[in-house]
Amino acid sequence: MDEAVTCSDLPIILLIDGNCLLCNGITKFVAKRDKNLIFRFASLQSQAGQALLRAGNLPTDDIDTFVMIQDGRYYTKSDAALRVLRRLDGWWRIFYILIAVPLVWRNCIYDFIARNRFRWFGTADACSLPTPQLMNRFLENGVHAEPKENILDEK
Repeated sequence: MDEAVTCSDLPIILLIDGNCLLCNGITKFVAKRDKNLIFRFASLQSQAGQALLRAGNLPTDDIDTFVMIQDGRYYTKSDAALRVLRRLDGWWRIFYILIAVPLVWRNCIYDFIARNRFRWFGTADACSLPTPQLMNRFLENGVHAEPKENILDEK
């Protein structure tokens, strides 16, 4: 008998700017605090990222937007960031209380950081290769990569 896959069984996908050092740092931060391996990652510029943006009717040329896809729903900017924090291990989920701040205010702060991230944190001139453990969590050609067994967090 085939088992049905429910939406909650699907990984949560995060689309990030692959050329942004802040975004790469955020990816590592999330992966380290995601003990249940619920998050998968893709660069906004990748084939998988572009296909997912099109599927969500989001612009494919806006690399200033952080996107979280969960159960077929797309969340962007501060909504995405706060929803990620809510799913992390540890006390990070307490920051989800900021969802009560009006969206316009939250996204003003998000947009300010997004506009200045290259100046403050720099860009990746060359693609930095993630660890094999983190690489297993990136989407390949739009396919959900299956996590390998015995993945250990970096310490």
